[in-house]
Formats: sequence, structure tokens, C-alpha cells
Amino acid sequence: MLNGLFVGGLALILAGIYAWAFKALPGERWQMICAIPIRKKDDGSWQGVNLTYYGLFNALALSAAVALVLVLTGAAGISKGVLAAMLAALLGCCLPASRLIARWVEKKPHTFSVGAASFVGIVISPWLVTGMARVAGQWSAVRIDAMAVVAALMVGYALGEGIGRLACISFGCCYGRPMAAMPPFLQRYFAWASFTYTGSTKKIAYAHQLEGQKIFAVQAVTAVLYTASALVGSLLFLDGRYAWAYFLCLLATQGWRFLSEFLRADFRGNRRISAYQIMSLLTIPYGLTIPWLFPSGGNLPDLLGGLEGIYSPSMLLFLQGLGIFMFFRTGRSEVTGAGLRFHVNRQRI
Repeated sequence: MLNGLFVGGLALILAGIYAWAFKALPGERWQMICAIPIRKKDDGSWQGVNLTYYGLFNALALSAAVALVLVLTGAAGISKGVLAAMLAALLGCCLPASRLIARWVEKKPHTFSVGAASFVGIVISPWLVTGMARVAGQWSAVRIDAMAVVAALMVGYALGEGIGRLACISFGCCYGRPMAAMPPFLQRYFAWASFTYTGSTKKIAYAHQLEGQKIFAVQAVTAVLYTASALVGSLLFLDGRYAWAYFLCLLATQGWRFLSEFLRADFRGNRRISAYQIMSLLTIPYGLTIPWLFPSGGNLPDLLGGLEGIYSPSMLLFLQGLGIFMFFRTGRSEVTGAGLRFHVNRQRI
């Protein structure tokens, strides 16, 4: 009963956020949060740096994903301190990889890819978790269920990816093809699943000149699918079925990543099947071996224990710190600029 209320409440909150976001975020208003003056120019104006909603939604996505992982692993009896160390090590590997692999694939210096980060994370997380679990066991004699941690990471990743699609909608990246170029059956039955972007600084406008056209809302479909898999995966996890939770989120995220790129118009490399699609396909057979390599102890999780564990000053500060770090890492726009002027409102003196 409690598990259903927790997942159902989370679903209602996210449904409300998504309903607003899918309607508002394609608009020009929802790309930049603010511009900060950094250098005065000869004409008296200031050169500014833009902070974006892209960074804000990425920060919220990371914080929500880690919070869900903390709740699930806490319910499974995993130490919060050990898990925080695992998460820090995992992010330390995935975040640099997101830029390095994206630069290699797309040949652009100012870009990064969540697909690249997820590939690295899926490949190394089981071994990283197992290694750190052994170290923790030797130092503190604490036994850690590696499969429970890996499954929770996969469920949290699915939720983070789902919420993170809002960042793409806001910035106008990872966009779908024009509806006019879609197959007839998609035009007929999925005409409602479209966005119309406005704003010359949206990537869809300056990269493909698609401002004002109906575009297949592939980011929204991805957000809903990934979030749904995370919610169902949470129920499976809280029922003690770690392997099934892992399988579901792995297949939903990586299978759809492969298929969805055929519906996208943004640049993903010069090949018909992109490097990101190949990565996603490779992770599926690899991931399916993980539950057999790392069998679970089969303990039934306690959701109340997980919720109590996250509601502490240290955990809340940890989540806030992660969000702030991600905002400033991804929210500072390198492909847009700003020119600012300041004046005095004389009538208010």
C-alpha cells in the first residue's frame, strides 16, 4: 500500500510538471533564466553570459535521480555514506565522458551527450559498485547487496533521463523531425505529439532553421516513456525484484534510445546508424548478464527506512550541492551570448 502511494504521488507530481512543460518550454521565454554582465565594452554596454533553463532542468534531473536512488538503496539497507561515495566516483567518470565522447562523435568542441555518459555509466557501474562494496566490507564489515545498488542506479538513471528531456525542450536541442517529413501514419495518428518552437537562439532555429514549424515531440515521448519505466521499476524494486527493475529500465531506456534517433533531426554524426545508437545496442546484451554476475541477497526493502534516511541535513545538503554543481556545469551557455545596457528610471528618483 505504502509503495503504491509513494510511486503514485510521484507520478502525479511529474504529470503536472510535464503537462506545463510540454506546453510552455518550446517558447522563446523559457530558454534563458538570466544574463550576467562580465565585461564592459567600448560602447558602454556589457558583454553578458547566459544562464539557461537547460542547466536548471539538468540540475533538477540529477537531484531527483540521486534522491530516488538514495530512497531505494536506503530501503534496501545500503549505507548512505557508502552510496554517496559510489555516486561521486560514478559521476566523476561519466561527466567527463559525456564531453569527450560527444566531441569525438560530433566533432564539436562545445557539446556533450547524455547518451555517452549513460553508456559509460552502464558499463562501469556494476564493477565500481562491487569494488567499493568489497572495500567497505573489509573496512567496516558491512555487507552491501551489489545488485540492489546497480538496480537502484538504473531506475534513478531512467528518472533522471526522463526529467532531463525538459532541458532539451527548453534549449531546443535533441529535436524531432518536422511532422511534414514523418511517415503518413505518424502524421495522421500522432499530429497531437508535436512542438512548435519560437526563438532564434533555440538550437533548432540556428542549426536547422525549423523555428515555427510543427516538429515531432520526440523529447516529450522520451520523457514520458523513461519516467514511466522508472516508476514501474521503483515498484518492482520495492517488491524486492531487483533484477526485473534493472531489466525493465535498461530495455526501456536503451531500446528507445536506439529507435528514437530515427525520429530525430539534430546532428548525430555522419552515419545512418549513429555511434550513440551502437552504444545503446551494446549495453543491452551486456546489461542482461549483470544479474547473473551479481546475484542479490533477496532482502525485502523497507520504504519507510529509505524515506527516513534521506530526510537529514547531510543528505539534503548533498542533493543541493549536486544540483548546484550540475547547474553551473551545464547551465552556462557557450553557444549564445548577451549584450546588456543599464539605465536609471528617472521618474522613480
